[in-house]
Amino acid sequence: MPTRFARLAAPALLAYALLAPLAQAAPHIPASGATVVERLPRRADPAQRELATLRAQLAARPRDLALATRTAQRYITVARQETDPRYFGYAQAALAPWWTMAAPPPEVRLLRAILLQSTHHFAEALRDLDAIVAADPANPQAWLTRAIVQTVRGDYQAATASCARLSSLSTELVTITCVANVGTMTGRSAKSEALLEMTLRRNQEADAGMRVWVLTLLGEMAQRRGDAKAAEERFKRALALDARDSYLLGAYADFLLDQKRAPEVIALVKDHTRIDGLLLRQALALRQGGTSTEALRNADAELKARFEAAMRRGDTVHQREQARYELHIRADAKAALALAQQNWAVQKESADMIVLLEAAAKAGDKAAAAPVIDWVAKHAVEDVAVARLIKQIKAGA
Repeated sequence: MPTRFARLAAPALLAYALLAPLAQAAPHIPASGATVVERLPRRADPAQRELATLRAQLAARPRDLALATRTAQRYITVARQETDPRYFGYAQAALAPWWTMAAPPPEVRLLRAILLQSTHHFAEALRDLDAIVAADPANPQAWLTRAIVQTVRGDYQAATASCARLSSLSTELVTITCVANVGTMTGRSAKSEALLEMTLRRNQEADAGMRVWVLTLLGEMAQRRGDAKAAEERFKRALALDARDSYLLGAYADFLLDQKRAPEVIALVKDHTRIDGLLLRQALALRQGGTSTEALRNADAELKARFEAAMRRGDTVHQREQARYELHIRADAKAALALAQQNWAVQKESADMIVLLEAAAKAGDKAAAAPVIDWVAKHAVEDVAVARLIKQIKAGA
């Protein structure tokens, strides 16, 4: 599933596209925008009709820069909304004439950075972003995307600096959300949460996508400090605005799993299991509930097939989810720990800490937990689940 700070884009460009799933399959990249990979269902969805029109136009004018970037932007937005990584591949194909250039046009370079961060090519994304802000320091999208990548990687000082550049370039709510998100990982949880909540109250005119993002983050903040009542109230407010947001569904499902409310998880995700992370939540709930053995076997088999396919493609974006699968569904602590360690080398959010600590505890490998324990101490990370696991591991020494 998604990292919690990877969907938002500056409103002028991608309408909150960046907080969508990073932990999905890496996209297959078609040779060109005209390559037929799969016939998508023709829905009444206006977005699909728009994409069909853009595809036809781009096939006729593949080197039309404005058309190509507009097409790529729409593909990225739909990829996030549908949690379908194929659209990332289509976006990259739309940019094919410029993709391999060392210094493509700025609008292509920004989209390339967004696509690279979506598949965890963080170093490459940062190279593009650094070049963009050096040439155009007033580009809010680039600063925000840069902050996103830096936060996920755990470079909190740099992320804070990137967020600060937004203060004169974007809205108050975007800027404060960026800063508060970093603050919750660096020992300033209470102040960051209070500031973000107050800012949201002052900005009720913000569009629904923005409010869903902020409410979801606020729900996770409350959950990390152990306030279940506040967390649930915020998640439900977000769901009332958008009941299909895949990141929100995953976050709320995890909250319900923590509360041992498996039947509610199953009901929540039942129509969304084409999304790998939500199929995982269904399997976790079936395991926790101890019912419907056949349904659990089916979910297990489907997850196994999906993860194996991702590994054959060389896709490493699934590692956090696959580690949870190996640990809680397959009961293979050794495999889970290896995956969690590989994932930790790439991203360092609370969920990454939890799965590594859980796997280390199950495997009885205190040394494997040491990097997370040291990280938590160094950055004053505040998370009741993380603290509980660290206490458990230390007690077992």
